[in-house]
Amino acid sequence: MSSIMFKYPSNWFYMIIPFLLLIIMVLGWRRKKSILKELRLAIKIKNEILRIFIMFLGLFLIGIALLGPQKLEGTVEIKKESLDIYVLLDTSKSMLTEDIKPNRLQREKQIVNKILDSLEGERIGFIPFSSSAYVQMPLTDDYDIARMFLDVVDTDMIGGGGSDLSKAVTLAYDSFEQTSKGEKVIIIISDGEEHNTYSEKALGNLNDDKLKVYAVGVGTKEGGLIPIYDKNGLKTYKKDNNGNHVVSKLNDKTLQGLADVGNGKYYKSTLDGKEIEMILGDISHLKKEIKKSQEVNQYEELFMYFLCTGLALFLIAYLLPKGGEKCEK
Repeated sequence: MSSIMFKYPSNWFYMIIPFLLLIIMVLGWRRKKSILKELRLAIKIKNEILRIFIMFLGLFLIGIALLGPQKLEGTVEIKKESLDIYVLLDTSKSMLTEDIKPNRLQREKQIVNKILDSLEGERIGFIPFSSSAYVQMPLTDDYDIARMFLDVVDTDMIGGGGSDLSKAVTLAYDSFEQTSKGEKVIIIISDGEEHNTYSEKALGNLNDDKLKVYAVGVGTKEGGLIPIYDKNGLKTYKKDNNGNHVVSKLNDKTLQGLADVGNGKYYKSTLDGKEIEMILGDISHLKKEIKKSQEVNQYEELFMYFLCTGLALFLIAYLLPKGGEKCEK
């Protein structure tokens, strides 16, 4: 027979209460007898000792219930499945465009934060890109750390102008662990601008059967001006060589093409974030690699038996007859 163990041994101090109550009740009973004796009254009180004992026992059992008694039933094997996800974050200057509020970059961060809120064990990494790309955060399942890395993403992380999504895709593919048996996921969040050519290597990587590419377009078809901030925080707007303001627009055709090559889907960012739910739904159907397998003890909780018995004893003590015979000497 399995021995009883306690889930909350730190609650041991509750076990002091029944003994304190026992001492108080016994002292009270003796005090009562002493007073009656001084008054020269002989009273035979029924069930007093029995009531004290039952109340003590009831409290004692409730104290044991608070310790969380449980019995080992056996072990069960827990398998932790995981999926590797790299998020490619567009940090080009056009992401400061305010055609969606507060701007495209902040919407990008909002999308990633909502994805992090819904992950359960999947590993995620970040690759910012503009004219170049680098692994800002390697794959991890520590989502608190991921949020810290996400907070510092801005348009000054990578120097130079324009965007080279081809480098980011290649870097993401090369950064995946080659021993991974599960499917890999690349999530591209960008306005799609200035992504005109892609290397053969990048396109070849996207054709990998174990890779899925999902793209999220951030911006509007009408577009907006690209703000430029000086050292004092004053805002002007980017102009071309002819002195005309540059209008940045969402280029969803490019992102749609990448998603098609990568056997994934393209979504346009929306205010209610429906695209996030759809991406997470697609990801949930992918084959996941078993990263960890461990045996976990399985217990039967016993606290209810002790708690119910203790409460029942309290009720019995309350219902015991208290009457007695009294006579004056």
